[in-house]
Amino acid sequence: MGAPTTAERLYLDANATEPLRPEARAAMIAALDLLGNPSSIHGDGRATRRLLEDSREAIAARFGAAPRDVIFTSGGTEANVLAIHGLAGTGSILRGATEHPAVIAAAGDGATILPVDADGRIDLAELAALLAARTPALVCVMLANNETGTVQPIAEAAALCRAAGALLHVDAVQAAGRMTLDLANTGAHSLAISAHKLGGPTGAGALLLTPEAASRLVPLLVGGGQERGRRGGTAALANIAGFAAAALAAQPETAMALAAMRDAIEVAAIDAGALVVGGGAPRLPNTTCLALAGVRSESQVIALDLAGLSVSAGAACSSGKVARSHVLEAMGLGPLAGEAIRVSLPWSATPGHVTGFAAAYRAMAAQMRRKAA
Repeated sequence: MGAPTTAERLYLDANATEPLRPEARAAMIAALDLLGNPSSIHGDGRATRRLLEDSREAIAARFGAAPRDVIFTSGGTEANVLAIHGLAGTGSILRGATEHPAVIAAAGDGATILPVDADGRIDLAELAALLAARTPALVCVMLANNETGTVQPIAEAAALCRAAGALLHVDAVQAAGRMTLDLANTGAHSLAISAHKLGGPTGAGALLLTPEAASRLVPLLVGGGQERGRRGGTAALANIAGFAAAALAAQPETAMALAAMRDAIEVAAIDAGALVVGGGAPRLPNTTCLALAGVRSESQVIALDLAGLSVSAGAACSSGKVARSHVLEAMGLGPLAGEAIRVSLPWSATPGHVTGFAAAYRAMAAQMRRKAA
């Protein structure tokens, strides 16, 4: 069977990137019609500056931060790296075992690893013990996992970190727009978010800081004094305008409607012999991780791709490679860590995504069993 046409395809890889929302597209087109650099003091520059600051205020209001403590970046990776290097400095770092590769790389090999349970949730008792043994400069715990959708007990972790005198950075890239997110309510000192996970464009993100963290941040990119001297470089205005519009459009209440579709996908997958990874923990409403024993992740992704479905295995930041998931290995899945796929519903999902996936997955699983027989 040949590759399907674009019109026939079903997109189920929203955690890699969401479809662009119409609100974001309209905001970007309007921004592209403006002429001027936000740092210029003439009339054209002031007009672009107003749009930049309006976008900053929208992001701040949406996620519970002060506008002056919202730093625009090129995306979630830069926001995470800025927080880790800018807040930890040369101090020690404690990070969760299932963090995104960007956080793992920025934290470095010397970071202490915080284990997770079989559902991918951090061990709060172990966190308390590690904090008591040696207070790190920075603790990194993601809010919602990009592969399994598992949601961490961030408020409880934040209380432990604050009691120990450690800063807490939270990678909230997957959580933003899909669940209630407010910097103050998390108890974290910093949050990283990304536009294209909300239905905005690639090339824009933000680091949200508490005043305490903002006063301690050391910039990575220096230059023209943009972002109050904390991140140099001319603002990507159209991307930022699209980011703000997408953030306002991406409401958690709407995202929760995807949970019923996700559950239906899981019922079909279980019927075909799959295991739902992390199903015992709170999860993002759009995300499921499905393990099919004895069938490599890559084989599943390819088979479903040929059937017209876009799904993934692991993070979408590995240069197109499919390898055993460090997230699933940390959860103790053993060989299943290389036999799972991620299905993530986009904001625009319809019941057709569910029925299409169910039919394709059942056929794929049956075909793989016949090959193995």
